[in-house]
Amino acid sequence: MLDLYLTTLIYFLAFGFIGWVLSLFLKNVTHVDSMWALFPLLGSLICIQAPPLNIMQTLFFCLIFLWSLRLFIYLTKRNWGKQEDSRYQVIRKNNEPFFKYKSLYIIFGLQALMASVLMLSIIPIFINGIGINTLSIMGLFIAFFGLAYESIADWQLTNFLKNKNGAVMDQGLWRYSRHPNYFGEFLVWWGIYLISFNSIFSFTLLSPILMSLLLLKVSGAELLESTIVHRRKGYALYIKRTSMFFPWFKKR
Repeated sequence: MLDLYLTTLIYFLAFGFIGWVLSLFLKNVTHVDSMWALFPLLGSLICIQAPPLNIMQTLFFCLIFLWSLRLFIYLTKRNWGKQEDSRYQVIRKNNEPFFKYKSLYIIFGLQALMASVLMLSIIPIFINGIGINTLSIMGLFIAFFGLAYESIADWQLTNFLKNKNGAVMDQGLWRYSRHPNYFGEFLVWWGIYLISFNSIFSFTLLSPILMSLLLLKVSGAELLESTIVHRRKGYALYIKRTSMFFPWFKKR
């Protein structure tokens, strides 16, 4: 387990380094978002260069492949041809001078390290011969449901913004929580944890905990809402009436 983890970490750091070199030419680090979607797929490909996969492992690899492909296409299409994302503009401003060099560890190196933590739940699924049991079936169902949930949420938001840019999206899944795409992502990684479950005290628990912190506190819901309330008229009322993360009925 440790040898395989260190191998994936080395590959992740190398991948991050390539992304950093690209940022020097682009003078933009936003493509790091698209890279995030590829780390679990890269790590999974490293893991399966061994014995043939059983049914559960094959289904799990399909999950990772679909998750990575969808998120990569969505983020790349959203950011293509645009200026550097406002989040990274703030980070750049706060870390000048020489941000272009500091970004090697502030942006790309840090992301590679965080992605390696996600591998703590992925590696055991490939090396332990996890088969079909109650927890693995439950975890696979939750993860695929989460993938479908976040995909629908992103699709609904994309279509809404094409016609009503500047308004507040409160239809479809967005009627029941302010960040249904993040909630779907939350389900994916807790589902993966259940598939890889060995013990309640296992270090694999670090993977969904990290993702939950990212989605809720670091780069997800709270960071987005710190600025969006000033950019979108009616968002303050949306906050009062709608659950932030977990889906629930609107308040009257």
